[in-house]
Amino acid sequence: MKGMHIGLTALALAGTLAITAAAQWREQPAGSEDLSRPPLAKSETEGNILAVLDDLDRNQRRGMMNIPVEDGRLLRVLTESIGAKHVVELGTSNGYSGIWLCLALRSTGGKLTTYEIDAHRASLARENFKRAGVDNIVTLVEGDAHQEIKRLTEPIDLIFLDADKEGYVFYLKRLLPLVKPGGLIVAHNMRRPHADPRYLEAITTNPDLETIFLNMEDAGVAVTLKKR
Repeated sequence: MKGMHIGLTALALAGTLAITAAAQWREQPAGSEDLSRPPLAKSETEGNILAVLDDLDRNQRRGMMNIPVEDGRLLRVLTESIGAKHVVELGTSNGYSGIWLCLALRSTGGKLTTYEIDAHRASLARENFKRAGVDNIVTLVEGDAHQEIKRLTEPIDLIFLDADKEGYVFYLKRLLPLVKPGGLIVAHNMRRPHADPRYLEAITTNPDLETIFLNMEDAGVAVTLKKR
């Protein structure tokens, strides 16, 4: 029951924050102050990780299709809020989103399993995970995730989908049975590029799932709860 409370609380909190932020954005006159602030480091270790993320944002974003900073912060909040022990990421790229996930996982004692089909990006990701000091909690699987995820058998607390958009439905169907009740499926690019209608139908018409949409003024994120 405690895990259920945490999972539902995290999802409700994310929804409340999104609604509040949207209302504030609509009410602010042109040129008004931006309410967002950079993340603050609680420790030297966290500061070092945030410094690596900032460097990647400034110097490695081109061609990597990395998520926006605010979406990275959302991943960290969701992952840490539910106390995730195992996160699965589809689409490693250069490791940017994975490092945001690891910011939470280093606090929860969890681990990340992440999949990347492109050898160059996988190589960059390994280097960046090491720079951030989180390589010891990351398993990077290089290859076609459509095939590689078939090897997964252990429970999953959170899935982050940011790979081939037409594959979202396949990944969901394949991995949903492994997601713990109270776990989350977070899908990127719900607005830009347009989400696959089949995926939208899958996460909004299944009575076992509850989905909210966040940051839709940017790329867009779907956060789906697997109900208990």
